[in-house]
Amino acid sequence: MATANIPGVDPQIQGACDQFRQDYRAVHDEIAKVIVGHQEIIDGVLTCLLVGGHALLEGVPGLGKTALIRTLAAALDLKFSRIQFTPDLMPADVIGTNVIMEDPQHHRAFTFMAGPIFAQIILADEINRATPKTQSALLEAMQERQVTAGGQMRKLEEPFFVMATQNPIEQEGTYPLPEAQLDRFFFKLLVQYSGREELKQILDRTTTAHKAEVRPVLDGRRILQHQELVKRVVIAPHVQDYVIRVVLATHPQGIYAVGMTNQFLRYGASPRAAQAITLAAKVRALLDGRFHVSFQDAKDVAIPAMRHRLILNFEGEAEGITTDMVLEKVLAETPQTLDQELVTGKG
Repeated sequence: MATANIPGVDPQIQGACDQFRQDYRAVHDEIAKVIVGHQEIIDGVLTCLLVGGHALLEGVPGLGKTALIRTLAAALDLKFSRIQFTPDLMPADVIGTNVIMEDPQHHRAFTFMAGPIFAQIILADEINRATPKTQSALLEAMQERQVTAGGQMRKLEEPFFVMATQNPIEQEGTYPLPEAQLDRFFFKLLVQYSGREELKQILDRTTTAHKAEVRPVLDGRRILQHQELVKRVVIAPHVQDYVIRVVLATHPQGIYAVGMTNQFLRYGASPRAAQAITLAAKVRALLDGRFHVSFQDAKDVAIPAMRHRLILNFEGEAEGITTDMVLEKVLAETPQTLDQELVTGKG
């Protein structure tokens, strides 16, 4: 359904914005056929998809993380691949390897057998169960959209989207993701327990004859168009500066650092955090019928964009501080404008 014209926006761009919202709602509705609740998680995953980022979902077993990802894959007309990460999984099991093949004339030659990474939607299930060596097999693919195997570089088909799951409570037999890999995830989304009414709906759907049929409603070509549209959304210099200062406020002993940053953080967020906040805020603006980013758009996406990019120091870990607590304080204490900085004594 078309919305009122956005002031100062070309009618052709306006049509693209309307199509963006329609496609977003269509995919959202297909996921809702299977997944009960978890609206913030669904919105977060779709945001990652529409900006070309990757999503890390963390939650205890049985909350529907894998089901959500499989449902999203069914709603998209893209190649889907699931990789079950285990301690004995090797990089070649992910990327692929060269094998000797024999043709009808009995000539033998090395042939590359592509691994499951050569798809467009990758479900990396229980990613923290694999060794760091195997986890690193995803690094090049996630950042460069390519893999190098057998001395040859191979491009991955776009759009390329990795969604990984991990269990936060089971530590035996797991390997924490290295910071370099965490930084490549656009959002880290925390999947929480369902409420009373949501559990009732889950039981009604899963313990009866109810069967939802999810159909593909969005293809790769249109996803790439939407990703380009997101980049064209305007962010004013003063809003962009606010995003920059929020990121700088996570750097211990920095000029914009808040008290909790200096007390509990060892390292702050990288420049990728500022990129993630900006792009995600642009998606929020489009969904709200605007072609410009507001301060609130940036605030709404800052925590999932940065929670996995901060490293607590010993004191923070000992006192049970979470990165979310630090970020909430950062957002509360970072002024929106330079005028506010003068009033509060910063700058």
